[in-house]
Amino acid sequence: MEQRRSRRWAVYGRYALVVLLTLGAVQSGAMSSGGQYVTVRSAVVLACGLSLLWGRRLWWLAPALTTVAAGVWGWPVLPLFVIALFDLADRRRVWAAVSCSAVALAGNAVLSPVASLWIPQQYGVFLFMQLAVIGGLWMGNRRRLVQALNAQVEHLRTERELREEAARMAERSAIAAEMHDVLAHRLSLIALHTGILATRKDTLPGPVIERLSLLRTASTDALTDLRDVLGALHTTENLPACDPPAPVLRDVEEMVEQARSAGQSISVTVEGSPARAPAAHRLAVYRLVQEALTNARKHAPGAPVRVRIDYSPPATLVEVTNPPGTGQAGVPSVSSGFGLIGLRERVEALGGHLNAGPAGAGTWRLAARIPHPVTEQNGPDS
Repeated sequence: MEQRRSRRWAVYGRYALVVLLTLGAVQSGAMSSGGQYVTVRSAVVLACGLSLLWGRRLWWLAPALTTVAAGVWGWPVLPLFVIALFDLADRRRVWAAVSCSAVALAGNAVLSPVASLWIPQQYGVFLFMQLAVIGGLWMGNRRRLVQALNAQVEHLRTERELREEAARMAERSAIAAEMHDVLAHRLSLIALHTGILATRKDTLPGPVIERLSLLRTASTDALTDLRDVLGALHTTENLPACDPPAPVLRDVEEMVEQARSAGQSISVTVEGSPARAPAAHRLAVYRLVQEALTNARKHAPGAPVRVRIDYSPPATLVEVTNPPGTGQAGVPSVSSGFGLIGLRERVEALGGHLNAGPAGAGTWRLAARIPHPVTEQNGPDS
């Protein structure tokens, strides 16, 4: 919006300048012709002004008219001729500007008008022509550079939006794949136990056996539907190459031990039982700690990492902090910046919120709070 407004004011300024110079040239011509305004010179000057204002498509019209006018009448038409030279240079038509200058000077030398361009002045005509060409070149190059930079910024903005959307889609695919594993496991257990109970027909009442059969059929059908809808997410080609799926409900402590074996100093505090949190919360906790430890290794090598996890109702809490690094990484890392975007998408999908950023004194902090479902809060502790 600001760029359009500045461009509009530049156009208005050009119009005002051309109108003033045209009126000045007409006034100067009338004074040199005894106060007569209706003359051939006035008509040509007005044609020059109109061509400079509305002859952008016919780029050759204004230079041609002003060249003829400058060659015939000299100094009074010089300002309009300078604007035409500026426009030619702005369009990278330097040779056309030089040719027009040479034609105007040659014609003026042959015709020798009263206000000849060859009359010695304090500031010569060559200076004005050179300044017009140089200024036009500079202005045209600057405008093209600004346009190129704007196009590049727009391209980068679009690319970043696409990357963010790809990160969100990748995280959603990972969530769907993990939940597929969890639900498939639970439904399989339901189908298995109902099938075992249904085999004991002699010790169970008829209505109970009927309900068990119905429950087993429903769980088997649900499992089949789930595999049909989400089973394709387990294929290698459909999962992001840069983000392999984590084992379902994998223990965070196992991941921490692997990081410790790689030389990372980590202290872990776990409060509450993981069984009190939903499976989706435990999957999110695993991803959050994994991303935080990865970022600490990349951006703060040698720094101790503190991990705190609280599974107790009413919300699952995760907090990972680390001070600035004390060592040097072997290979400079370049972060894509989209890991946290996918994690924020995951946490917000569970009704929580994620904060990640500096926490003072160079410390980096990642904190997430995921509220438990109402049934989990009101139900008995397990």
